[in-house]
Amino acid sequence: MIWMFSQHYQHYLDLFEPYLEQAFPEQARSWGGNVTTAARYSLLSGGKRIRPVLVLATVACLGSDPELALPYAAALEMIHTYSLVHDDLPCMDDDDLRRGRPTCHKQFGEALAVLAGDALLNRAFEVMLDDMTTGCQNKIEAARIIARAAGSSGMIAGQTLDLEAEGQLIPPEKLERLHQLKTGQLILAPVLAACALADASVPVTSLFQSFAANLGLAFQIQDDILDVTASESRLGKSTGKDQRDQKSTYVTLFGLDTAQAYLKEATRQAKEALGAVAGLGYDTTFLEDLADYLLLRDH
Repeated sequence: MIWMFSQHYQHYLDLFEPYLEQAFPEQARSWGGNVTTAARYSLLSGGKRIRPVLVLATVACLGSDPELALPYAAALEMIHTYSLVHDDLPCMDDDDLRRGRPTCHKQFGEALAVLAGDALLNRAFEVMLDDMTTGCQNKIEAARIIARAAGSSGMIAGQTLDLEAEGQLIPPEKLERLHQLKTGQLILAPVLAACALADASVPVTSLFQSFAANLGLAFQIQDDILDVTASESRLGKSTGKDQRDQKSTYVTLFGLDTAQAYLKEATRQAKEALGAVAGLGYDTTFLEDLADYLLLRDH
């Protein structure tokens, strides 16, 4: 079972990685190419590629060709990477390590890291707009979902709340809201964008929304847990940051055991929603396995 999941996951990566590489090409230095060098340094540095895999796998689950979703998968990874580049800056979370190597600003300087993040964000929308030659209505809806998730009412709002919450313990309901925005929106957007691209019905989309919302919560809780339990070498980024920055997390508010219980419950609810999708005749096996993989991940 694990072998089949890994093979399936690798299939999506093999489809995605070459597309991503060509979607953000190198640029001559005389035309400001240093910024693309910095952007590609972060974009092509590996990672789990959860968000693009979610787009491709959800589209496939709904019976459409995952290759049709590649521009939106690439755009999401560019947006996610830009958010990491900016999040690592000294004025934000101030981190020196990302995906096992120096962060963008440590490698290229703060100013170029800011521009690299800007370039990634702008290129994400270029890639989606370039794809809008046929079937535009569904593609426009997918792009709108992604734009809103990344914007001032989505991920950026969550990042703002995260900065405001440093140095204090916040109530659980505020912590959940923060995570729904900062992390959850870019887990929800791939799934909802896939539903738009595949022209899924409203009831099916609603079930996928429940799946993705719970998956995003589980993903963030596991991040909170790994910050105190994982090694830096395995995690590929600094550990103990939440305590350093005096941040409220599921671990600091509830303790490790309760956080793990919340993680299992969020994963259960995500899989329950998928079970309802499967009951409508869709093959959700890979997505269910993905939920289990994220539950058990150690990096």
